[in-house]
Amino acid sequence: MASNKPAPEAPSPFSADSFGEAERSWEEWNPTEESIRPVRGRHRVAKQRGLARSSTVLGVGVIAAVGAGGMATAQDKAPVSISLPDSIADNLPDAKSLPGVGSFMSDDAEPVPVAAAAPLTNAGLTSAEAEQGTDAGEALRARILQQAEQQQAAADAEAKAAAEKAAAEKAAEEARKQQDQAEAEAAAKKKAAEEAAAKKKEAERLAKLAASFSLPTSSYTITSTYGQSGALWSSGQHTGLDFAGSAGTPIKAVHGGTITSAGYSGSYGYRTVLQLEDGTEIWYAHQSSIDVSIGQKVTTGETIGRMGATGNVTGVHLHMEVRTAGGSAMDPMAWLNSKGLNV
Repeated sequence: MASNKPAPEAPSPFSADSFGEAERSWEEWNPTEESIRPVRGRHRVAKQRGLARSSTVLGVGVIAAVGAGGMATAQDKAPVSISLPDSIADNLPDAKSLPGVGSFMSDDAEPVPVAAAAPLTNAGLTSAEAEQGTDAGEALRARILQQAEQQQAAADAEAKAAAEKAAAEKAAEEARKQQDQAEAEAAAKKKAAEEAAAKKKEAERLAKLAASFSLPTSSYTITSTYGQSGALWSSGQHTGLDFAGSAGTPIKAVHGGTITSAGYSGSYGYRTVLQLEDGTEIWYAHQSSIDVSIGQKVTTGETIGRMGATGNVTGVHLHMEVRTAGGSAMDPMAWLNSKGLNV
């Protein structure tokens, strides 16, 4: 093939003149379509038998670069011829003389088998996808999206499980608090009910006692209480409870028992002693008259004498004492209250 006038020769970077002619002038060269010579000999793209390994690496690079958006079909691209001016091409070193490259460029070298005979468009495809004609780039993108969706779904499921666990723990805590509150309220109600029942039982007991016990007189005024101090009493303290009233007012047995003493007794005047079943003694003093005798059995509310002013007194009244079986005095008002009687 004919060519235009050859371009000026460029100094070879490997010639001795290039080192000694630093000031050599250069002429601008504008290559044209006719000035470019056709590819010769060993530089033709068709002779790439020794570069099979590099082609494999290039194919992997293409797959990585194209990514999920799709893959270019390497088979559809025509080989690109690379041509250089003769002045440069002639000064290039022989590729076979380069270390580590000559074995790839040698005509005698055994051809290196290609790693994958399948076209790049089928890389990463399953047999089913290849049969359906699925594009490798689309398949890869679909798999990446599917993997991302699976990871997102797993993250959502984990977050949902954590939220459900937190909600369950919160609900359990609220239920526990409500249960504790309900138990506390139930315990308070039970306690209140028990206290009410105890009060009711005590009231019933006192009512029953009141039915079996009676005040010593029905018309009176309390003038002196148990334990008062004064010169009016020989012991220096009042040992009983004084019910002031009119002379002749009936005096009653506070409970059923036996008369153990009935008669005049010094400063007590006319005195009657009633012994109850538990050994407690009730003393009635300063009577104007006695209506019972020793050994007589009396019942609750039965008249045993009359109110008077005999003995050491300052006026008409009933002096009542309560003593234990051993003879110790106790507060008559407290004892009557314990029997359900309000003085």
